[in-house]
Amino acid sequence: MKKWMCVVCGWIYEEEKGLPEDGIPPGTRWEDIPDNWRCPDCGVSKQDFEMLEI
Repeated sequence: MKKWMCVVCGWIYEEEKGLPEDGIPPGTRWEDIPDNWRCPDCGVSKQDFEMLEI
């Protein structure tokens, strides 16, 4: 599972945890999140995220 960080505000999406409050269940891969999804903290698009290497 990967982690993706918003380059604008630093919010992190973790595929393992998902985002259940937005209807994205744990284990949802980044590529399976709809393209119109927005950062829950700052509202930028999915294109403004980068994968984090841990």
